[in-house]
Amino acid sequence: MRITIITVCYNRKATIGKAIKSVLEQNYHNIEYIIIDGNSTDGTQEIIESYGNRISKYLSEPDKGMYDAINKGLKLATGDVIGLMHSDDEFYDKNAITKIVARFNYYTNTEGVYGDGIYVSNDKEERLIRNRIGGVFRLKKVREGWLPLHPTVYLKKSIIDKYGLYNLDFNIASDTEFLLRYLYKYKIKMTYINAYIVKMRMGGMSTNAKRAFEVLYEDYKIYKFHGLAALLVVFLKKSIALRQYLVH
Repeated sequence: MRITIITVCYNRKATIGKAIKSVLEQNYHNIEYIIIDGNSTDGTQEIIESYGNRISKYLSEPDKGMYDAINKGLKLATGDVIGLMHSDDEFYDKNAITKIVARFNYYTNTEGVYGDGIYVSNDKEERLIRNRIGGVFRLKKVREGWLPLHPTVYLKKSIIDKYGLYNLDFNIASDTEFLLRYLYKYKIKMTYINAYIVKMRMGGMSTNAKRAFEVLYEDYKIYKFHGLAALLVVFLKKSIALRQYLVH
């Protein structure tokens, strides 16, 4: 089974090396690694290029934002299963992809898998800030504001080819629309991995406090778009998130 991992970035000199290293150090080796850069100007490109042919495919050019860049990566992907590694994040350990492949091999009819993740502070201490435990998949949970942690989700390429790319009408929370479309609208078969898959750093687009209200409003539009009780679901989703933060 070939796994495609896509990283998109723009001016991420401080973190891109750790993200790349965590992919290349996975103990599962049938990996196609694609990096889409938005024409960075801070030295990010030089770091990526230093890895040479260890990066399967590398494209650097202006884009229309993160989701446009992800779509470019999805169009280049040739793996049987596809997932993302954000430029601020890392795999939790070297066995993450092995665990994902094992789950697909064991549950041969599953169309996607997901697992757990942690958020850490964006400093040298990397303090644990938020714990995201996915739990067993149930459609009822999706209707009540739950979604799996996006960077832990790996989907079969055949399913992505069937149900489509990220919707560029949504600038900040298109990952919410993408997951709702696959899980709620098309009801694909999902399987939970009871293990940590990723370590994410606070301060990325999804956790930026300055954009919190923009995310909430876009979430509202997305849930309404999919015919759910948008105000209630957004409230429930926010309540779930708040319970995941750890008190220090």
